[in-house]
Amino acid sequence: MRSGLKSDIFEKFSALAGSISNSEVEGWKQQGGKVIGYTCSFVPEELFVAAGLMPFRIRATGSLSAGRADDYFEAANICSLVRHCFNKILTGEYEFIDGCVIGGGCDANRHILDNWEKSEARIPFLHRIFFPHSSGILMAQNFRNQLENLKQLLEEHFGLKITDDKLRDAIVLCNEIRDLQKAIYALRKVDNPPITASETIALVVAGYSMPKEAYKADLTQLLEELRGVTVPENKKTVRLMVVGPGHDEPTLCDIIETMGGTVVTDLTCYGGKTLFGSVREADPDPLQALADYQVIDRPLCPKNLDAHPIINREVMDKIKEYRVDGIIGQSYLCCETWGGELFVLQKELKEAGIPMLRIEREYTSDSLGQVQTRVQAFIETISGGLL
Repeated sequence: MRSGLKSDIFEKFSALAGSISNSEVEGWKQQGGKVIGYTCSFVPEELFVAAGLMPFRIRATGSLSAGRADDYFEAANICSLVRHCFNKILTGEYEFIDGCVIGGGCDANRHILDNWEKSEARIPFLHRIFFPHSSGILMAQNFRNQLENLKQLLEEHFGLKITDDKLRDAIVLCNEIRDLQKAIYALRKVDNPPITASETIALVVAGYSMPKEAYKADLTQLLEELRGVTVPENKKTVRLMVVGPGHDEPTLCDIIETMGGTVVTDLTCYGGKTLFGSVREADPDPLQALADYQVIDRPLCPKNLDAHPIINREVMDKIKEYRVDGIIGQSYLCCETWGGELFVLQKELKEAGIPMLRIEREYTSDSLGQVQTRVQAFIETISGGLL
């Protein structure tokens, strides 16, 4: 869905989010720049930016099949998104990256490295960090030690030096980007948002796919354009929030908004769940500041121990903040972490009188055709209750 705002930035973000390799990556590489891939939002981009590397988050945009990845993963037991991402790696769509850091999120994501090392698609720099399964000072110290090790490995492999000053500059830049993203998200609190869910997904995914300084400049311009938009009054629509794992393509949101709903916010691993708070900018130990942000300050991932009460509170806070009428909980087949989380969340939302539709699907867009009827019925049910 399009908002109607004619913006070159929208067109650029849509192009960047719609494919894996893109003109921004090509330009960066032509200038001699290196690109470092990573999985999971709990891998701090700031470390790569401080190293002068362009971070690129691994995704499976445009995938039609898990294909060759199913020779490595057991399809009946492994998350659909992970298999589709790994198939993109195997088929050469990530040949432009000069290294990759695998975040130890869920077990399926963690095993990308194990299978990558066995494959013919091996790359010179491949590393894994383990994200703690609980929060607290000791766990943050453990994660800081892992970041120190990663920092040293990056310096040795790429022949560079990551100073504390460079880390602080990178932290400031990434904080500014998060603030701009949060400001654009906040524009969706009004009755007729000037930006659609699909456009929001594109602008967030584009940020994982281009140099950070250029992205900040584009976001700044886009925010100024959006603040100047006057949106015509439309009939009241059902205000919905999408909750779940990596949500890097717009098909589900397009279906929702075609059926008469408006997706006003989300808590997903590629979107709203990454936009909380800021990293301490003046800390004498910037690695510890990064570790504290990821392990203590940010809301937990469902894989963490005792994460559910925190996620429940996140959802409830967003419901109030964005005046949400209903929740659509989306997870991929065999996503154990989010599958279990959405099961519990649905029961609690029902007790609170908040409607929720739960969708479990394959990663591919065509798997959503069968849920269109369910989405329509869900929206119509809520609409009846709002009259």
